[in-house]
Amino acid sequence: MTDHRLALIEQARSVLQAPPGPVRSPCVSVCRMDADTDLCEGCLRTLGEIAGWADMNTADRLDVWQRIAQRAQGVME
Repeated sequence: MTDHRLALIEQARSVLQAPPGPVRSPCVSVCRMDADTDLCEGCLRTLGEIAGWADMNTADRLDVWQRIAQRAQGVME
């Protein structure tokens, strides 16, 4: 597993445990889509999650972070 996956897990934990407020983007400026998984290699989001981020409410953004954490942990196993 790459170090950025561990960092994403830690960031997800931080975001998901933070008090209510703005939810930061998971983007890490590594914008390449993996053809096998259809996920960004940097942030583990789908194209739909990336494209829709700006219009998502706080709950939807937190859901995306939860999925990112799950995806990153799945790579670890």
